[in-house]
Amino acid sequence: MRSTARRAAGRALPEKSPEHVAVPGAHVETVVVDGQEHAVKLGVGVMNVKGRRAGLSADRLARLAALGLDWAA
Repeated sequence: MRSTARRAAGRALPEKSPEHVAVPGAHVETVVVDGQEHAVKLGVGVMNVKGRRAGLSADRLARLAALGLDWAA
């Protein structure tokens, strides 16, 4: 469930503000998954992924880039 909520939060951010996909470290995104609200620490998640990006697969980097995270391309 947590990964589903994180993916939903990642997709929601560019929809809300497509010109601003730089995620502040303290940003929390609230998403609804299966009728339940989840507070996702999206800023922390993005920082963690940035730290591990050298070890990510090309497919994962492409999916992150599709969200507007241009550092992932």
